[in-house]
Amino acid sequence: MLVRTSRRHAAPAIASLGLTPALSRPLLAAAGAAPASARTMRFSKYEILPVKVPMAARLRDAWAESYRLQGRPQTAYESTIIKLHTDEELVGIGDALMPPARAEAILQRMIGRTPWEYLQDDAIGGILMAVYDVIGHGTGLPACRVLASNPKPSIFHTYWTHCLPPELMAAEAQRAAGLGYRAHKVKARPWQDPVKQAEAMCAVVPPSYRFWADANACWGTPGRALHFIRELARFHNYFAVESPVQYREVGYFRELKKANPPLRIAEHMGPDPMTFIKEGLLDAFVIGGPIGRSLAQRALMAEVTSVPLWIEYGITNGVCQTFQAHHAAAYPGIEYTIAISHCLEDDLVVEEWKMRDGYFDLPRKPGLGVTLNMNAIEKYRVKA
Repeated sequence: MLVRTSRRHAAPAIASLGLTPALSRPLLAAAGAAPASARTMRFSKYEILPVKVPMAARLRDAWAESYRLQGRPQTAYESTIIKLHTDEELVGIGDALMPPARAEAILQRMIGRTPWEYLQDDAIGGILMAVYDVIGHGTGLPACRVLASNPKPSIFHTYWTHCLPPELMAAEAQRAAGLGYRAHKVKARPWQDPVKQAEAMCAVVPPSYRFWADANACWGTPGRALHFIRELARFHNYFAVESPVQYREVGYFRELKKANPPLRIAEHMGPDPMTFIKEGLLDAFVIGGPIGRSLAQRALMAEVTSVPLWIEYGITNGVCQTFQAHHAAAYPGIEYTIAISHCLEDDLVVEEWKMRDGYFDLPRKPGLGVTLNMNAIEKYRVKA
């Protein structure tokens, strides 16, 4: 439920969100330090820019074939890029993470309202990115400083590759290492041998380079999963597997734990993660989905329980990739961020994504700290 605020103060809007003190304190601090114009600004108009970006040429055929084999014909990714304008002539950008028609219905209701009403509001999806971008511009703070009082200056970010032939997987791993990555999520599927993939990739990366395999539950049973886990553990570059058995099947994960697997075990977080936490069944949770209050609360839970989060939402462009980085900088419970924009023809932003020995340095500019590449937006824009 959205709350109307006075034009004078942002603090009442934040207080009425019902956030825990750990979440509300940095927001209140940002509001308190903001100039009057930022505390009273309102949304005045919006733009919706749907785009469709093809896969990078070096991967296109093999990646499309992998998707075909899993029953998902796909050669490009779609995003609903938005711009939110305020009466103070500030502009925030984001990826709505929803179809354009749904985004427009939400954006129409936001006109005339203050950005401070929407902080941590999962109901507006990726539009929340633009809210934080606007507030960052209004306060002069990077988004991570709006989210937390003392964010990390850099975060550990992960490369990503679909299940491709071993030689192409090796070429991607070598490319990633050359770009400065030190961790790499790779898909494991029945139509490729994950051990042969591991052999090819581990032969071309530095000893410190790390892989985790995401089976997306295709290994099925604990016995079959343990076979592959033990095979992959022979390669010292491998450190984890994700979703090795049927999704969130507690009994299967109990069997895995009893067998004392040699690699870390990660799984997608479900609606009730406490059984997994209390019994110590997992070494990490993978989450996408809501990026507001839900993600923040789960990140705080991860910090308390020492079961870290690996986050992957809106993974197909530089706007989302950078907002993930701000989240990871703000919340210590987030261990890795995951994106696939390097697998597409363009990441849609002007700024280059630079890695330094596994780390990405957070932008110091206000808001998200990235700029839409409008030439790319127009090139890939889906015309109505």
